[in-house]
Amino acid sequence: MNDTITAPIRDGAIRVHGPEDFAGMRKAGLLAAQCLDMLIPHVQPGVTTGELDDLARAFVLDHGALPACLFYRGYRHTVCTSINHVVCHGIPGPRALREGDIVNIDVTVIVDGWHGDTSRMYGVGKVSPRAKRLVDVTYQSLDLALAAVKPGVRLGDIGHIIQTHVEAQRCSVVQDFCGHGVGQVFHDAPNVLHFGRRGTGEILKPGMFFTIEPMVNLGRKDVKVLSDGWTAVTRDKSLSAQCEHSIGVTETGVEIFTASPAGQFQPPIEV
Repeated sequence: MNDTITAPIRDGAIRVHGPEDFAGMRKAGLLAAQCLDMLIPHVQPGVTTGELDDLARAFVLDHGALPACLFYRGYRHTVCTSINHVVCHGIPGPRALREGDIVNIDVTVIVDGWHGDTSRMYGVGKVSPRAKRLVDVTYQSLDLALAAVKPGVRLGDIGHIIQTHVEAQRCSVVQDFCGHGVGQVFHDAPNVLHFGRRGTGEILKPGMFFTIEPMVNLGRKDVKVLSDGWTAVTRDKSLSAQCEHSIGVTETGVEIFTASPAGQFQPPIEV
C-alpha cells in the first residue's frame, strides 16, 4: 500500500537497519509474495474481489502472520484490489472480475513485527494489447529503478529513471502517491517519488528499507479519490497499472524482500 505525497513523515528520521533486520524483512517479504502467488489461479472471470480478499486473509492468518491493512486507518480488508482505471486502494467487495480486466492486488503482512509490502498486476482471461503494453511498461520501469539502487544514488535519480522510461512509452506517472520507508513501521520515511530530477533527494545508504511502486496511466497522470476516502481513479478513466517491491539497500546494491518464490511476480497475461 502506497503513501500520499502530502502524508506526514512520522518522526522524519530515515532508519538504517542491521543484518538481523534484513532477516526479519526477508521473512515478511517472502510471506507477502507467497500470498500473491497463491492468488494467481483464483484471478478468473466471475470471482469477486471480496473472495480474493477472503483467500488472502485466511492465508496470512494460517501462516501465523497479521494483515497489516486490516483496520489500518479504518480500512477493513486484507488487500487492495484496483481494477482497470482504479489507480490504487481499490476496496474488495461484490464486484466480480470480468474477461479483459486488469487488476492490481496489493498486500502487506506483519511477521514478527516486520512489514512485507508488495503488489502485482493480474490479467483476467484475455486482455487487450494496450492493457498488456501498459502492464509491461510499468514492470519495466520498476526493473530499471531496481537496477539503479545502490549506496550513493539519490532518490531523485530513481524517480527520474521511472519517469523517463514511462514518458518515453507515451504513458504517464501518477504523482499523487509514492513509495515509502518500510520495516517495523508500515509507512515510514523517506517518501519515494516515482518522478523527479537527477541529483536530488536523499542519498541511499546501506540498511535503508523502502518500497518502490510506480503507478502508470495510459492517459493523463491526474487522479481523484472517490467519496469512500480510499479508491483513487484516473480522472480521464484511462487504464492504470502498478507493481511494488519492498527492498533493502545493501553494501553493493539491492535486496528484493518480496521476490516471488514461484518466479511469478509478473504473472503471464494473455492477449
